Amino acid sequence: MTRIPLEVCVDTLEGAWTAAENGADRIELCAALSEGGLTPSQGFMVAAARLPVPVYAMIRPRSGNFEYSDLEKALMLRDIHAAEKAGLAGIVIGAVDSQHNLDRDFLAASINGTRLPATLHRAIDTARDYEKAIEDAITLGFERVLTSGQASKAEHGLSLLQQAVNVAAGRISIMAGSGVTAANASQILKRSGVQELHASCSSVKPLPEPQDLETRLGFVSKAGIKDTDGNVVQALRRAMDQFTEAAA
Repeated sequence: MTRIPLEVCVDTLEGAWTAAENGADRIELCAALSEGGLTPSQGFMVAAARLPVPVYAMIRPRSGNFEYSDLEKALMLRDIHAAEKAGLAGIVIGAVDSQHNLDRDFLAASINGTRLPATLHRAIDTARDYEKAIEDAITLGFERVLTSGQASKAEHGLSLLQQAVNVAAGRISIMAGSGVTAANASQILKRSGVQELHASCSSVKPLPEPQDLETRLGFVSKAGIKDTDGNVVQALRRAMDQFTEAAA
């Protein structure tokens, strides 16, 4: 059994290097993971292109739902070109229409307008017809689908994740994400049959004192700052490798 790819989502350059140096096979580059991940800046993209693993840029102009206006779509197309110009390896994108079907016209324009391969993100988890969305992703030419099986956490969406794998039938990679940890990785892989895992591998880092001013003004959470944790990446990578060895 071959190595199962681990993708780690990050929103700092330090976090990207930490993930790459501790077992991540691919990076999903974002801004504002606290908002579910938004488009990173052009400077961030350029800097991340130097990482030793493939880096895919999130293309998402705002938080909230995945139905976009014409102005937002035009911005997203420009951001795709920025990712390509920066030298990144791919993009992560998704969009739905008012009926919660994939926005096929916009997604086709996004994919056909770049040489970069694309991952369909968890917009698919809001799709009205999940199986049709998988088929649409294949037809559109996506490389993979990131999904939690329409659950808040992947471990709670195992039935639909398995269904996605069955529908895909090897034509597209299904990657499970949301709440993936070293503790549940084996269960998710075994029961769903997904080919890849996606996780933030982060932990909250307490801030050195004094931080009273930044905390009082609301710039910093009282709990500290959440960022990529190398030990968490290693633990998840180890759990995935152990599953592979046991299944061999």
